[in-house]
Amino acid sequence: MINAANRHSVMALYSDATSPIGHCVRLVLAEKDINVEVNFISDDNRPEELADLNPYNSNLTLIDRDLVLYDAQIIMEYLDERFPHPPLMPVDPASRAGNRQLRYRVMRDLYTLIDDLDGENEIAAANAKKKLRDNLTAIAPAFSRLPYFMSEKYTLTDCCLAPLLWRLEAYGIKLPASAGALHRYAESLFKRDALQTSLSDLERYMRNSVAT
Repeated sequence: MINAANRHSVMALYSDATSPIGHCVRLVLAEKDINVEVNFISDDNRPEELADLNPYNSNLTLIDRDLVLYDAQIIMEYLDERFPHPPLMPVDPASRAGNRQLRYRVMRDLYTLIDDLDGENEIAAANAKKKLRDNLTAIAPAFSRLPYFMSEKYTLTDCCLAPLLWRLEAYGIKLPASAGALHRYAESLFKRDALQTSLSDLERYMRNSVAT
Protein backbone atom coordinates (compact mmCIF):
# COMPACT_ATOMS: atom_id res chain seq x y z
CA MET A 1 0.00 0.00 0.00
CA ILE A 2 2.74 2.43 0.95
CA ASN A 3 4.70 1.81 -2.24
CA ALA A 4 1.64 2.50 -4.37
CA ALA A 5 0.81 5.64 -2.44
CA ASN A 6 4.35 6.96 -2.71
CA ARG A 7 4.10 7.10 -6.49
CA HIS A 8 2.49 10.51 -6.03
CA SER A 9 4.96 13.37 -5.52
CA VAL A 10 2.11 15.73 -4.58
CA MET A 11 -1.17 15.19 -2.80
CA ALA A 12 -3.61 13.38 -5.08
CA LEU A 13 -7.39 13.13 -4.96
CA TYR A 14 -9.50 10.64 -6.87
CA SER A 15 -13.11 11.71 -7.19
CA ASP A 16 -16.14 11.22 -9.37
CA ALA A 17 -16.75 14.35 -11.45
CA THR A 18 -20.38 14.65 -10.33
CA SER A 19 -20.38 13.18 -6.83
CA PRO A 20 -21.58 15.69 -4.22
CA ILE A 21 -19.52 13.88 -1.58
CA GLY A 22 -16.38 14.27 -3.67
CA HIS A 23 -17.35 17.87 -4.33
CA CYS A 24 -17.34 18.52 -0.56
CA VAL A 25 -13.70 17.47 -0.39
CA ARG A 26 -12.74 19.43 -3.50
CA LEU A 27 -14.40 22.50 -2.00
CA VAL A 28 -12.24 22.24 1.13
CA LEU A 29 -9.15 21.88 -1.05
CA ALA A 30 -10.17 25.01 -2.96
CA GLU A 31 -10.98 27.01 0.17
CA LYS A 32 -7.49 26.34 1.45
CA ASP A 33 -5.81 26.69 -1.95
CA ILE A 34 -4.02 23.37 -1.53
CA ASN A 35 -1.73 22.10 -4.28
CA VAL A 36 -3.36 18.83 -5.26
CA GLU A 37 -3.59 16.57 -8.29
CA VAL A 38 -7.30 15.99 -8.90
CA ASN A 39 -8.13 12.89 -10.92
CA PHE A 40 -11.73 12.53 -12.07
CA ILE A 41 -12.69 8.89 -12.35
CA SER A 42 -15.80 6.74 -12.60
CA ASP A 43 -16.68 3.13 -11.91
CA ASP A 44 -15.70 2.34 -15.50
CA ASN A 45 -12.21 3.86 -15.42
CA ARG A 46 -11.06 3.33 -11.83
CA PRO A 47 -7.23 2.99 -11.69
CA GLU A 48 -5.95 -0.41 -10.67
CA GLU A 49 -3.91 1.08 -7.83
CA LEU A 50 -7.09 2.08 -6.00
CA ALA A 51 -7.92 -1.59 -5.50
CA ASP A 52 -4.79 -1.83 -3.36
CA LEU A 53 -5.18 1.54 -1.66
CA ASN A 54 -8.91 1.65 -0.94
CA PRO A 55 -10.33 -1.52 0.68
CA TYR A 56 -13.91 -0.42 -0.07
CA ASN A 57 -13.12 0.08 -3.77
CA SER A 58 -14.89 3.44 -3.75
CA ASN A 59 -13.86 6.32 -6.00
CA LEU A 60 -13.19 9.00 -3.39
CA THR A 61 -9.61 8.57 -2.22
CA LEU A 62 -7.02 11.07 -0.97
CA ILE A 63 -3.34 10.17 -1.12
CA ASP A 64 -0.84 12.29 0.79
CA ARG A 65 2.60 10.65 0.77
CA ASP A 66 2.09 7.32 2.58
CA LEU A 67 -1.31 8.31 3.99
CA VAL A 68 -4.44 7.09 2.21
CA LEU A 69 -7.90 8.30 3.27
CA TYR A 70 -11.26 7.37 1.75
CA ASP A 71 -13.98 8.77 4.01
CA ALA A 72 -15.11 12.29 3.13
CA GLN A 73 -15.49 13.57 6.68
CA ILE A 74 -12.12 12.19 7.76
CA ILE A 75 -10.48 13.71 4.67
CA MET A 76 -12.06 17.11 5.32
CA GLU A 77 -10.95 17.23 8.95
CA TYR A 78 -7.48 16.03 8.03
CA LEU A 79 -7.13 18.82 5.48
CA ASP A 80 -8.33 21.39 8.00
CA GLU A 81 -5.79 20.23 10.58
CA ARG A 82 -2.88 19.87 8.17
CA PHE A 83 -3.57 23.21 6.48
CA PRO A 84 -4.96 25.35 9.33
CA HIS A 85 -5.49 28.57 7.36
CA PRO A 86 -8.20 29.52 6.84
CA PRO A 87 -9.67 27.46 9.69
CA LEU A 88 -12.89 25.62 8.86
CA MET A 89 -13.50 24.15 12.31
CA PRO A 90 -14.05 25.92 15.64
CA VAL A 91 -11.18 25.94 18.12
CA ASP A 92 -12.82 24.80 21.36
CA PRO A 93 -13.81 21.12 21.84
CA ALA A 94 -17.52 21.78 22.48
CA SER A 95 -17.93 23.84 19.32
CA ARG A 96 -15.94 21.31 17.29
CA ALA A 97 -18.22 18.54 18.53
CA GLY A 98 -21.24 20.65 17.61
CA ASN A 99 -19.84 21.14 14.10
CA ARG A 100 -19.33 17.39 13.71
CA GLN A 101 -22.89 16.79 14.89
CA LEU A 102 -24.25 19.23 12.29
CA ARG A 103 -22.32 17.51 9.53
CA TYR A 104 -23.57 14.14 10.74
CA ARG A 105 -27.14 15.39 10.47
CA VAL A 106 -26.54 16.85 7.00
CA MET A 107 -25.16 13.51 5.82
CA ARG A 108 -27.85 11.42 7.49
CA ASP A 109 -30.88 13.60 6.76
CA LEU A 110 -29.95 14.91 3.30
CA TYR A 111 -27.15 12.98 1.61
CA THR A 112 -28.71 9.58 2.25
CA LEU A 113 -31.47 10.60 -0.20
CA ILE A 114 -29.10 11.05 -3.13
CA ASP A 115 -28.93 7.41 -4.21
CA ASP A 116 -32.72 7.38 -4.68
CA LEU A 117 -32.62 10.74 -6.48
CA ASP A 118 -30.07 9.37 -8.93
CA GLY A 119 -31.67 5.95 -9.20
CA GLU A 120 -34.02 4.56 -11.85
CA ASN A 121 -36.94 3.90 -9.48
CA GLU A 122 -39.26 6.82 -10.21
CA ILE A 123 -41.36 6.36 -7.09
CA ALA A 124 -38.31 6.25 -4.83
CA ALA A 125 -36.87 9.29 -6.60
CA ALA A 126 -40.11 11.26 -6.18
CA ASN A 127 -40.26 10.38 -2.48
CA ALA A 128 -36.61 11.36 -1.99
CA LYS A 129 -37.19 14.64 -3.82
CA LYS A 130 -40.11 15.51 -1.56
CA LYS A 131 -38.24 14.54 1.59
CA LEU A 132 -35.18 16.57 0.61
CA ARG A 133 -37.31 19.62 -0.20
CA ASP A 134 -39.19 19.27 3.09
CA ASN A 135 -36.01 18.82 5.14
CA LEU A 136 -34.37 21.88 3.58
CA THR A 137 -37.51 23.96 4.05
CA ALA A 138 -37.62 22.94 7.72
CA ILE A 139 -34.09 24.21 8.40
CA ALA A 140 -34.45 27.36 6.27
CA PRO A 141 -35.34 29.68 9.20
CA ALA A 142 -31.91 29.03 10.75
CA PHE A 143 -30.31 30.96 7.89
CA SER A 144 -32.16 34.14 8.75
CA ARG A 145 -30.33 34.41 12.06
CA LEU A 146 -26.71 33.70 11.12
CA PRO A 147 -24.73 34.15 7.88
CA TYR A 148 -23.70 30.49 7.77
CA PHE A 149 -25.28 27.27 8.99
CA MET A 150 -25.60 27.73 12.74
CA SER A 151 -22.40 29.78 12.75
CA GLU A 152 -21.02 33.27 12.32
CA LYS A 153 -18.13 31.78 10.34
CA TYR A 154 -17.86 29.59 7.26
CA THR A 155 -17.11 26.00 8.35
CA LEU A 156 -16.91 22.43 7.08
CA THR A 157 -20.68 22.22 7.49
CA ASP A 158 -21.10 24.84 4.78
CA CYS A 159 -18.66 22.87 2.63
CA CYS A 160 -21.07 19.93 2.96
CA LEU A 161 -24.21 21.92 2.20
CA ALA A 162 -22.92 23.90 -0.79
CA PRO A 163 -22.51 20.92 -3.20
CA LEU A 164 -25.99 19.66 -2.36
CA LEU A 165 -27.61 23.07 -2.83
CA TRP A 166 -25.73 23.50 -6.13
CA ARG A 167 -27.49 20.36 -7.42
CA LEU A 168 -31.07 21.24 -6.51
CA GLU A 169 -31.92 22.43 -10.03
CA ALA A 170 -30.47 19.23 -11.49
CA TYR A 171 -32.63 17.22 -9.09
CA GLY A 172 -35.70 19.19 -10.14
CA ILE A 173 -36.19 20.61 -6.65
CA LYS A 174 -37.59 24.10 -6.20
CA LEU A 175 -37.78 25.44 -2.67
CA PRO A 176 -40.91 27.31 -1.57
CA ALA A 177 -40.99 31.06 -0.93
CA SER A 178 -40.83 30.36 2.80
CA ALA A 179 -37.25 29.11 2.29
CA GLY A 180 -36.04 32.52 1.07
CA ALA A 181 -33.31 32.73 3.72
CA LEU A 182 -31.88 29.40 2.55
CA HIS A 183 -31.97 30.58 -1.06
CA ARG A 184 -30.02 33.72 -0.17
CA TYR A 185 -27.53 31.62 1.79
CA ALA A 186 -27.05 29.31 -1.19
CA GLU A 187 -26.46 32.18 -3.58
CA SER A 188 -23.83 33.63 -1.24
CA LEU A 189 -22.02 30.28 -1.23
CA PHE A 190 -22.15 30.01 -5.01
CA LYS A 191 -20.38 33.38 -5.35
CA ARG A 192 -17.37 32.23 -3.35
CA ASP A 193 -14.24 31.88 -5.48
CA ALA A 194 -13.54 28.49 -3.95
CA LEU A 195 -16.92 27.12 -5.01
CA GLN A 196 -16.32 28.16 -8.59
CA THR A 197 -12.78 26.74 -8.52
CA SER A 198 -13.97 23.43 -7.09
CA LEU A 199 -16.44 22.68 -9.89
CA SER A 200 -15.79 20.03 -12.49
CA ASP A 201 -16.94 20.81 -16.04
CA LEU A 202 -19.96 18.55 -15.56
CA GLU A 203 -20.90 20.21 -12.28
CA ARG A 204 -20.62 23.65 -13.83
CA TYR A 205 -23.46 22.79 -16.21
CA MET A 206 -25.77 21.47 -13.51
CA ARG A 207 -27.27 24.91 -13.03
CA ASN A 208 -29.00 27.00 -15.66
CA SER A 209 -27.32 30.18 -14.45
CA VAL A 210 -23.90 29.88 -12.88
CA ALA A 211 -23.01 32.53 -10.32
CA THR A 212 -19.98 34.58 -11.26
